[in-house]
Amino acid sequence: MERVLAAGTACTTTRPKPSVVDGLEQAFLAEMLKLAGPGQPTGEFGGGIGESQFASLLNDTYAEAIAERIDLGFQRRNEEIE
Repeated sequence: MERVLAAGTACTTTRPKPSVVDGLEQAFLAEMLKLAGPGQPTGEFGGGIGESQFASLLNDTYAEAIAERIDLGFQRRNEEIE
């Protein structure tokens, strides 16, 4: 990712490549959020069909943000098994 700074200089930032374990943690969290997350509002303030179609994308984004901040210990368990 590249950011343009003042006077046209650029600063590149790199994120570490997510591992398979990170992806597993994100998938686990996404499934947990799907089951235990907030329900979709109905009635006047509900988003209708569009909200239900994009709910999974929002859950995936929440899961990614949570997985970046906490460690579920999947990597540790994987190392114990090997």
